[in-house]
Amino acid sequence: MTHFKKHIKLGSITLPNNIFYAPLAGCSDFPFRKMSSKYQPGLMFCEMVKMDALVRNDQNTFHMLDYDKDMHPIAGQLCGSKAEIAGKAARIIEDLGFDAVDLNCGCPVDKVTKDGSGSGMLKTPQLIGEVLANMVAAVKIPVTVKIRAGWDESQINAPLITQIAEQAGASAICIHGRTRKQAYKGPANWDYIKDCVAVAKTIKVIGNGDVLDGASAERMFEYTGCDAVLVARGTMGQPWIIEDIISFLMQEDVLERGLDARRQGLMEHFLHTLDYHHPRRVAVDMRRVGCWYFKKAAGTRQFREAISRAEHPDAVKELILNFPVESFIDEGSPEDENCADEC
Repeated sequence: MTHFKKHIKLGSITLPNNIFYAPLAGCSDFPFRKMSSKYQPGLMFCEMVKMDALVRNDQNTFHMLDYDKDMHPIAGQLCGSKAEIAGKAARIIEDLGFDAVDLNCGCPVDKVTKDGSGSGMLKTPQLIGEVLANMVAAVKIPVTVKIRAGWDESQINAPLITQIAEQAGASAICIHGRTRKQAYKGPANWDYIKDCVAVAKTIKVIGNGDVLDGASAERMFEYTGCDAVLVARGTMGQPWIIEDIISFLMQEDVLERGLDARRQGLMEHFLHTLDYHHPRRVAVDMRRVGCWYFKKAAGTRQFREAISRAEHPDAVKELILNFPVESFIDEGSPEDENCADEC
């Protein structure tokens, strides 16, 4: 029996499937989402935005929330710990046309946690409930929350927060199987996700952490009993990963993605970036994006070095089209790239 669901209810809406793409700070921008939407994940997210910036009408923040109609279903993700503005911020997300709104209680970086936001909220579970309740009261779209297992191994409170989120009216909770202290090091502990599934009554539980292909997605479903999986860094350079996961779960042949396919994907990503950003930003962004698409291949150092020196989109285009990728050796599973915070 497959764990893949063609339709999954999330509050008042029905999503096309239960394989979701995570928000990645500094990575899941508009061009990234253009690539992702082509393969139709059950739900995708914009990068997280700060509640404070949103309610004071910061235009750069609104720019981060740009999306096209072909990106639905799409959710906005809020970061902040001020219950008094949470409802207003959620309503802005709803008014912008998003299908759902998520509260970030998982980001581990110091600049976010220092004011009690992100995974800093794991230290104040009741505040999470208060913030969520205010969001739920303010909007009609589903409200969700993303957390980590706990602040550290001595403070594992994901099951408690699952119960609190459910009581606050949240439609789903995503559990990242690492603690804040771990950041992105070491394996995700899926026991924490399993424990949240055990206490959940009505709230949907989304598993997150080390889902990099169909086999790992299947293992997470089977081990934890979660309702959906959230693919994070596995989406980087593999916007088609949902197709691979679904094919695997349906016991169908998984399409082989060779180096030419990755070159084509990188070229398409480049063109989306070129359409959206100014030339200098395009060149800078493609330095990391170019590494994503060839991160499984050995012998890419020359390509990485060349693209990191590119100063203009024309140079990037030339590299993508003409670099001899046939000299690369396809190997291994994706390496972690030092360019994203999973939020």
